[in-house]
Amino acid sequence: MSKKTDSRTFMEKLATVIVDKRNLFFLLYIAATIFSIFSSGWVSVNNDLTSYLPQETETRRGLDIMEEEFITYATSRTMVNHVTYTQAEQIAKDLEKIEGITEVKFDETEDHYRNGAALFDITFDGEVDDDVSVQAEKDAEALLAGYDAYFSTEVGNDRSALLAEEMKMIMAIAAIIIVSVLLLTSKAYMEIPVLLLTFGAAAILNMGTNYIFGEISFVSDSVTVVLQLALAIDYAIILCHRYGEEREHLEAREAVILALSKAIPEISASSLTTISGLAALMFMQFEIGYDMGIVLIKAILFSLLSVFTLMPGLLMIFSKGIDRTHHKNFVPNIEKIGKVVIKFEYIVPPIFLLLLVVAFHFSSLCPYAYGYTDITSIQESKHTIADHKVKEVFGGQNVLAVVIPKGDYDKERLLLADLEKHKEINSTLGIANAEAMDDYMLADALKPREFAEMMDLDIEVSKLLYTAYGIKNEQYGHIVGDLESYAVPLIDMFLFVHDEADEGYVELDDQMQKDLDDAYEKITDAKNQLQGENYSRLVLDLNMPEEGQETFAFLDVLRKDVSKYYDDFFLVGNTTSDFDLSTSFSRDNVMISILSIVFVILVLLFTFQSVGLPILLILVIQGSVWINFSFPYLMQSKLFFLSYLVVSSIQMGANIDYAIVISNRYMDLKKQMPPKEAIVKALNQAFPTIITSGSMLAAAGLLIGCLSSDPTVASIGICLGRGTILSIFLVMCVLPEILVLGDIIIERTKFVMKKPELSQQTKGEVRVNGRIKGYVSGNIDAQIQGVIQGDVHAVIDTRKQEQNGEEEPKNAQ
Repeated sequence: MSKKTDSRTFMEKLATVIVDKRNLFFLLYIAATIFSIFSSGWVSVNNDLTSYLPQETETRRGLDIMEEEFITYATSRTMVNHVTYTQAEQIAKDLEKIEGITEVKFDETEDHYRNGAALFDITFDGEVDDDVSVQAEKDAEALLAGYDAYFSTEVGNDRSALLAEEMKMIMAIAAIIIVSVLLLTSKAYMEIPVLLLTFGAAAILNMGTNYIFGEISFVSDSVTVVLQLALAIDYAIILCHRYGEEREHLEAREAVILALSKAIPEISASSLTTISGLAALMFMQFEIGYDMGIVLIKAILFSLLSVFTLMPGLLMIFSKGIDRTHHKNFVPNIEKIGKVVIKFEYIVPPIFLLLLVVAFHFSSLCPYAYGYTDITSIQESKHTIADHKVKEVFGGQNVLAVVIPKGDYDKERLLLADLEKHKEINSTLGIANAEAMDDYMLADALKPREFAEMMDLDIEVSKLLYTAYGIKNEQYGHIVGDLESYAVPLIDMFLFVHDEADEGYVELDDQMQKDLDDAYEKITDAKNQLQGENYSRLVLDLNMPEEGQETFAFLDVLRKDVSKYYDDFFLVGNTTSDFDLSTSFSRDNVMISILSIVFVILVLLFTFQSVGLPILLILVIQGSVWINFSFPYLMQSKLFFLSYLVVSSIQMGANIDYAIVISNRYMDLKKQMPPKEAIVKALNQAFPTIITSGSMLAAAGLLIGCLSSDPTVASIGICLGRGTILSIFLVMCVLPEILVLGDIIIERTKFVMKKPELSQQTKGEVRVNGRIKGYVSGNIDAQIQGVIQGDVHAVIDTRKQEQNGEEEPKNAQ
């Protein structure tokens, strides 16, 4: 008796293990899901885009020094409309009484009161995220609850929490849209729970494992789950369709195994273009690209894992339900449309090439924004509304810090004097020009007599204090020589006297002690903000826009002024951040464009084994990218630079799948029929896949764009939705003509990767999935496409499932 040989392929063996061990996989997924639900709360979300600037940039280095050396007290520009000046004065007094507010600036100038609107410049007792600042802001809002008040501040503005709430609503609406699309495009209603459970598990696992990165950006945290749904549900649909095909002639278990063995290579190949487009983001200088790329790639990998290991078991569980809930196909046959499209094969391609040139030019003129001041969103948060309202009445605010080495007050004083000469600067503030009392500045050097007069001290007491100061600081020459001419900066002497009084070495009367304590508090606040251990900080209020060529050019003027006095210095602010972002964008733009195209071409090159076909597909999708980013120029609206980098990568990596679907079917069909007939049938066959996937991605993008109040996230959503719609249109209406006209290029640039031929001699029962060349002796039951040389004794079934009829089986002897 002959021994049976297991001739199953590796994929079939792997699929069998996955299907037969499905209960084990269910158990693992349940445990991993429970863990991920808890671990998702461990993820730290970063709301600060400047923290992703390259380390070598001036802004990043300056921010690091400022974080180490200084305290930046939180502020609020609070505007109250429809009040008299008298009412505004009383409001200012009431605000000053709130615990946690250290200062409220308000006066009769137009900087603080105009046309019935009052502006209060509030300084808090802590930094932006400190509890004392947050509570004080809440108390201020409660105090002004009866007024038409707006609070332009970062205090209490938790972008990640707000986005999380918005994304819940977006996900709910997206789920409704996706279920609606699947109801129309699926073949059985019970397929939908399988798809949703598969995606839900992948999404939860991805969110629950983000903590391994330590911290992710608010952009990645907010958009990943929606983009994962739109990008990755294709994989589940492919396996579902494969299962449906195999289920027609196999039992459920065998159908799932065979479908999975065929789907794994197909889905893996499809995911490579998406992953390669996202991988290009990881090469950005602006490190948020790496953050988004790694999080989205992980999302795709978890989607693949769920489709390959969870979904087969779900198909087994729901197999009877799927069998019972088959429904008619609601997707229309578009062969008539395909025939109309192909009639324009000599008209559309030249028009498209001309449009390509125009779109490239317009997209190169796209007006980019690098900060938040010039971009808007359809939905606006209360903080954004407040910013706009205050800006409309009192103008914007552009603050710039100059970080310089500490110690030389004379240099600092001269530099501040030079800076104040520029008409582009409203005001300057530093230790050297910060007022202490009696018109003296903190950095003014006072002699013992001058200090005694200012503080109303006995001259001898003042000399004793100066003597003690000199001894403590080892400045003996001044003490032994001429003590009368010994001058000490006021800030240093104030702090010294206060410390000595605290330690009991100096006794002051109650009033003098109170004055000293008040002065000490103000001086300490000023010192915390303006002087650190190694550096001092100058604060400039510019009357220029936050970004723009004129503003960026003025930075060079400032650098020239500062370099007269210091070699080591940093300019830090929103303007320098925008400038650094614009510089890195120039490099990142080129890098992303080249890498995404190269990565995708490499994948397509080995997929189609043709040089010409990948170029034609890239041409169409790159055209959709250029057209997409022509809109901001034509609409004269600024586009946040990050939107271009992210969306162009996703378009190139994901939307090209639509072109691949049509091209794959076209290349197969043209072996059986003329190219024009092949492309019409290819369009019709690919349409359900493209409209299912494309409508989901477009809907997800537009929902994010319309419902998110964060301009950065909303901009990405709008561009993604618009770009996907453009890609679908070009793939369905332009690519067919290009494929037919370019068929000669495709054929002439083909190459063959020789596969190894395995010679095998076996006996018994052998399962075959592939081409056989040689001699077979025995009974055969198989689908064969090829040439048989020799005698045939078999029943040959030549039936073809056509619309017009069937052929009967024939006997051959």
